[in-house]
Amino acid sequence: MKRVQTGFTLIELMIVVAIIGILAAIAYPSYDEYVKRGNRTEGQALLSDASARQERYFAQNNAYVTSDADIAKLGLKNGNKSETGKYTLAVDEANNNGYILTAKQEFNDAKCGDLTLDDLGRKGRSGSKAIEDCWR
Repeated sequence: MKRVQTGFTLIELMIVVAIIGILAAIAYPSYDEYVKRGNRTEGQALLSDASARQERYFAQNNAYVTSDADIAKLGLKNGNKSETGKYTLAVDEANNNGYILTAKQEFNDAKCGDLTLDDLGRKGRSGSKAIEDCWR
């Protein structure tokens, strides 16, 4: 009488584990970039809101807020923080009596770094990645 094998052999199990490991190694970097891109959206929203409030403040006072100590004058919902605290807003004076808004990131995004937006609508970043990739 011939014995019938049931279950998996160790080799079959090792092959399945190897395949899962390869798939995870391919998927994790894409997932990580997707999460960072979602976080950058929060920084972009913070900068857009602060920029609109800067223009409203200028229309009423004929001057921009150009000091971190005066950010409260803009009336942002969370002070100088983004909705979930992933970005902190900073403001500085530009050369043309305008402003430069900076969203300083509080998570690990070295490729884009801090996002910037000035009074002329110019977008920037402190990292090495292309501006178009950081602002999409």
